[in-house]
Parts: sequence; C-alpha cells; structure tokens
Amino acid sequence: MDIGIIGLPQSGKTTIFNSLTKGSAAGSGHGGEVDKVKVGMAKVPDPRLQQMADIFNPKKIVMAEVRYTDVPFTPRGLGKGEGFGGQLLNILTRADALLHVVRAFDNPSVAHIEGSIDPYRDIDTMNLELTYSDLTILERRRARIVDSLKGARSQERDALLKEQGLIDRIRDGLEREVAIRDQSFSPDEQKALNNYQFLTAKPILLVLNIGEKELPNSQALEEELERRFGGSGVIGAVVCGKLEEELAQLDEVEAGDFRSVMGGGEPATEKVLRLSFQLLGLVSFLTCSEKDVRAWPIPRDTGAVKAAGKVHSDIEKGFIRAEVVGYDDMVSCGSIVEARKRGVLRLEGKSYKVQDGDIINFLFNV
Repeated sequence: MDIGIIGLPQSGKTTIFNSLTKGSAAGSGHGGEVDKVKVGMAKVPDPRLQQMADIFNPKKIVMAEVRYTDVPFTPRGLGKGEGFGGQLLNILTRADALLHVVRAFDNPSVAHIEGSIDPYRDIDTMNLELTYSDLTILERRRARIVDSLKGARSQERDALLKEQGLIDRIRDGLEREVAIRDQSFSPDEQKALNNYQFLTAKPILLVLNIGEKELPNSQALEEELERRFGGSGVIGAVVCGKLEEELAQLDEVEAGDFRSVMGGGEPATEKVLRLSFQLLGLVSFLTCSEKDVRAWPIPRDTGAVKAAGKVHSDIEKGFIRAEVVGYDDMVSCGSIVEARKRGVLRLEGKSYKVQDGDIINFLFNV
C-alpha cells in the first residue's frame, strides 16, 4: 500500500506520520526542510506470522509494509484549489489511498491558519481542494478532446465524443459536491477513469487529531465523524497524535503500560493500518518455509494466478496450481505433513479466489 498523508498546516500531519513510521521528521512549524515530501515505512502487525513461525521455524519473518508519504500543503488560495500542484499532485495521484489529518486539538502556541479550531470546516475545505484539483484535470482533458475533434476520423471521433460525455457527467457531479468515488460508472467507464487517478476517486481515511484532554471522548467523536462523513470509500478514526508520537519512541511494554494509564486505546499504527486494509478491501495470504514466513497483501477476491504474481512474475507465468491450507486448519494440524494427512491441504486451480489467512505454496513451471 502507498498512502498519501494530507492536511492543512498545523494539523499535526507530520506528528501522525512520525507515530506511524516511528520517525522523527520535523513539523511544519519549524521551517526549512519541512517543505520537502517525507516518506516512511510501517510494518503491518499480523500475529498469524509468529504462529506460523512457531510451526515452520524460519530464518526470518517478513511482515507486509505500507509506505506513507507526508505531502506538504500550500495554504495560498485556501479553498480555491491551489494547495496541491506539480510534483505534490503527481505524488498524490500515485497513492492507493489518502489519509487526511484533521486538527481537533487546542494549542494556543500553535495558531490555526483559520484562527479557530473547527475540524468539520477543515474537512470541507480539504474536500474542496481535492475537488478543484479534479476539475482542473477534467477541464484540461476536455480542451484537448475539443482540439482533437477538429481533425478526427469517424472512429476516433466517436471515442472522443464518448470520453467527452463522461467528462461532462463527472464534472457535473463534482460541481454538485459529489465526489467521484460516490458517482456511478459502468465497468468500461471505471476502467477509463483509472487512467486519470482522480483524487476524489481515492478512498480516504479521516483521522481526527485530538489532544490528550479529549481522550475520554474519543469514542463519541469517532461516531460523530462517521455519522457526518463516513460512507463508501471514507472511514473516520480518532487519534491523539502527540501521545502516539511519544509512545512510538518507547518499547512495546513501556508503551502498553503508559497507554493503559492514559486511556489511549488501540495503538494508532495498528488502528490506521487495520482501517486502511478495510478501506482498500485488502486481505493477506501467507507463504511459509524454512527460509521465511511472509505476508502478502492483495485485494479481496484476487485469483490464485494474480496472487502468485505478487510472489514472483515467473510463478504467475508458469502457474500450475496452488497448495492451500486455511490458517485455522494449519494451526490445528501443526505441520504441512499433518494437514496433508487430515485432508485439509487442498489443490486449487486458476479460478480459485484467495482467502484471508490462506497458507499457500504455488506450483509452477517456467
């Protein structure tokens, strides 16, 4: 997964980035290098890996990883679509999803650019920025289509007019404040849209960044966030970024004890990763051997051949079949030999849809 982190200045965006990646990037209030894009990795916790390691005794455990990109926001022309452009826009268009950090903490020493704390206003402002960005892309493409129509042949003309109609329909929806992810498209239209990588088509995880004083109300705040903005392709979460950044620097035992005292709940990293998997419709299958035990995240309902390609392109090309054992069955059996003896090791073909937690050995010939 590649997730772009966005948010208005002084929202605590870099603090959230640091807590997720256990990094120490500078915040936007310090100037200088902070205008540069920051990239960090987070390992996806999966207790099933250790369980399989106990069975297979591998040389190493390889967890799935998520790349977070902290994208600075330029506040000039706030609410007028000038916050993202050039390299920053290119980075966001390549992301699988967006994580929008929204300020809900009060700190008089760190002034809000709007002069007051209003997270729901800020969400609307950022949504406008994303919408304006998509509208700009649409207008540029429409202008090129109009130019191309002047000398187009009959077959080319039909295709261009069809695309023009799609663009006009999308634009009308955006002007009515309907994000592209909430608009309806045919399979062919959806395929065409993938070439554009529109920002309002991407799933969004809204992270309300609260202060420590608001921790007791985090559940109610999360429910309100979901009520207002939750829906298809949008999930809300409440996190205390400052607390999480501090805890990220401690070992697991110390962090757990301190979290219990503070009422911090589920660790932010685990929570955000869990919700990101849910948002993107991902599951993980495992490959297990004496060499390593490894998790492979894939979209839900991915076929066995495509899943094999995650491991190696040669395995996808020469796919014969997959030896599959469900996670619970493997735990119960304790070994591949026992799984085979009990008849829970299955041979699956190209049409098999990989399930979450499947332990798979791909058979192939190149």
